[in-house]
Amino acid sequence: MNKTLINDFNEIVTGRRSIRNYDPAVKISREEMTEILTTATLAPSSVNLQPWRFVVIDSPEGKATLAPLAKFNQNQVATSAAMIAVFADMNSIDYADEIYGKAVEQGLMPAEVRDAQLPAIKGLVSTLSPEQLKEMNLIDAGLVSMQLMLAARAHGYDTNPIGGYEKDQIAEAFGMDKERYYPVMLISIGKAIDKGYQSVRLPVDAITEWK
Repeated sequence: MNKTLINDFNEIVTGRRSIRNYDPAVKISREEMTEILTTATLAPSSVNLQPWRFVVIDSPEGKATLAPLAKFNQNQVATSAAMIAVFADMNSIDYADEIYGKAVEQGLMPAEVRDAQLPAIKGLVSTLSPEQLKEMNLIDAGLVSMQLMLAARAHGYDTNPIGGYEKDQIAEAFGMDKERYYPVMLISIGKAIDKGYQSVRLPVDAITEWK
């Protein structure tokens, strides 16, 4: 791909807006979307289990399925290049062997470290209650979601994180096991047709204590 990325971190962060109206003519190729998601997945996660899972909804059929589940966000569904549903995989421990095995294969971790850490990680996860596991996964999925939005900005696109949708229905609507995949948020992505608006942030002195 020949597209020039934005490398000005200050511009990426300070220029981010929650955009609700996009240019419907602008599409994002699967290749470029894969690049954005790949950058997003560099986010940290608890013991590197990477519990995030994405459903990229960019076809007319997919958007038609999503529309009734996101009743208060119809502009985003209709005009965005894609809606990305972010889920937390409650069975992410199933990938531990693969993740740590590849780390050894790529020379990122000695085999003896893997062999010591994997049983400890599996033991820890097995002791977590469903609520504790969900809380851990939601934190990790939140981290990847923010990184996804910044990655989109670096590619010249705009986003909007959405929490108001039918979370009890979205997994099954897209053929996923709702007991395994817990919905975190929707993220619209595309090219803004307006600048959005700036919003006020509390001053750091009002929200921070120094000890």
